[in-house]
Amino acid sequence: MEDDSKLSYFFLGLGLGVAAGVLFAPKSGVETREYLRSRAEEGTDYVKRRAEDLRDSAADAIDRSKDTIRRHKDNLSAAVDAGKQAYREAVKTPQAE
Repeated sequence: MEDDSKLSYFFLGLGLGVAAGVLFAPKSGVETREYLRSRAEEGTDYVKRRAEDLRDSAADAIDRSKDTIRRHKDNLSAAVDAGKQAYREAVKTPQAE
């Protein structure tokens, strides 16, 4: 019941907004439609630019992450190789007791 009330108030507000917009529109219908169309195109262009910017930012972040992972992998490989070499040297030399 409460959801129905909220929905009816929403539609009432929507209707009042449309009515007020039509009554107080400073331009003719053709001019208003053209204005709305141009604003919608501007919004579309803005969204496309933002999507491209986000795509570029994501690609940069991925590249930086790959570089970081590669460096950590190289460091880990060097540490493992150093550990292996140290083990070989420890096993090779006899321990004096």
